[in-house]
Amino acid sequence: MSAMIMAAAWFLTLAIPFVGAAITSDFAAVDTSLGFCFFAGGVAVNRAAFCEALHAEFSTKGLNDLTAKKENIERHCSDDLSRRRDAEPEGCITPSEGDRLRAWRKLLNIDPVQAQKEEASLGPPEKLVVALSGLLLLCCAFICPCFRTKPRNVAEQPVLVNSAKSENLDSSFESTARSQKSTGISLSRGTSAGSIPLDLSMIVKATHHFSESHKIGGGGFGTVYKATLPDGHIVAVKRARKEHFAALRGQFSNEVELLSKIDHRCLVKLVDFIDEGGEKIIITEYVPNGSLREHLDGHRGKILSFRDRLEIAIDIAHGLTYLHSYAERTIIHRDIKSSNILLTEDLRAKVADFGLASAAEEEQTHISTKVRGTAGYLDPEYQQTLHLSTKSDVFSFGILLLEILSGRRPLDLTRPPAERVNVKWAFRKFGEGNLKEIMDPLLEEEVDREVLRRILSLGFRCAANTQANRPAMRDIVAELWSIRRAYTLTAPQTMTE
Repeated sequence: MSAMIMAAAWFLTLAIPFVGAAITSDFAAVDTSLGFCFFAGGVAVNRAAFCEALHAEFSTKGLNDLTAKKENIERHCSDDLSRRRDAEPEGCITPSEGDRLRAWRKLLNIDPVQAQKEEASLGPPEKLVVALSGLLLLCCAFICPCFRTKPRNVAEQPVLVNSAKSENLDSSFESTARSQKSTGISLSRGTSAGSIPLDLSMIVKATHHFSESHKIGGGGFGTVYKATLPDGHIVAVKRARKEHFAALRGQFSNEVELLSKIDHRCLVKLVDFIDEGGEKIIITEYVPNGSLREHLDGHRGKILSFRDRLEIAIDIAHGLTYLHSYAERTIIHRDIKSSNILLTEDLRAKVADFGLASAAEEEQTHISTKVRGTAGYLDPEYQQTLHLSTKSDVFSFGILLLEILSGRRPLDLTRPPAERVNVKWAFRKFGEGNLKEIMDPLLEEEVDREVLRRILSLGFRCAANTQANRPAMRDIVAELWSIRRAYTLTAPQTMTE
């Protein structure tokens, strides 16, 4: 009973702040005891950034698709702001809808398979009614004895089958923890491959014995393969090189542990891992459209438009903001680069490869004697002082943003000496006022000069030599949304394709 009371308290804690919330897709305005909390793209922002984002979104679609967003704009962005108290973004935390629903199902002993089928048939208003009804039922169950049932023998308790295990990685209610003796990892594991955990034989079969025809990439860790599981789900299988096992042991366990604790649409999700039979394998969701670098090189056919590049930059910024401010622990990725950004079919970006990532508190208590990262993206202050912080990721993001805009690699020894370091070359051109010369020559679109100035200026501020002079990722997100709105106003036809 005590466990159920604790679980109920957890659920109520999540549910109460959302009473009176106006939620529209990626946008939410929540009336809490602290004041109004605003969310854009799943990240807490201030009212100004929220309104900028909503106006930008409103400008891209027709009125029929944005009735709820229009109400949000009128309610939250047109009022006399002096009469409304806003909460600080740092104090606003929003759990995922999946977490709330999974906790509710578990407490009410609902079969998750049937619940998912019923949920799929409900519209947003119906889901809200169901959620509130469930909350009322929960309250009654704990207050009124007539709702309670007699305890049954343990053997009679029903066993819930996890049918969508990829959703259970960070849910203590529906996942089964398994400790890996060889790695010392203890985490909730799961896979989208039904109720049976993946094992080495399944992966060997799914990759056709790690066939070259299934190879989709590789790096310092090893080789990445595309695999189709028995139930039809496609995953990415990251197999460590055996000759590097000793050197990669820490990287392997580190990546698995961190991936198991994060959940954001702009971050690649962990599906499962295997550490047996002389193999070290990390299994993640499959992102089908290759890396950002492949697209910038033109290897994927379609040339990225300015709109595409801006949306990709916003996605990456959202992912990093989650790692820095909203994850269970503050996480520093440490290897942000174009080849670690994967794109979906609709060009949504996901940050991948957490092998070098670390928790911020560990960086404060452990003295590192080795610089780790990728040349061209490395924070110069980190290289000199060995002091790693979230601002080191900000530097890498600034370098990446300039790469996204120019199409040029951060370091390119094939270019003339004055152009080999992209950030220095771009900054010199910026100072001369030659903004369009910085932009990727493959871009045929004419972009407003002020929009170019603002986004390039943001990239240079992120790439400042000292950490103290760089903005936080939260502020970068707000600025990117503001730039996006300005872009829609100057080139609306490109945003409605």
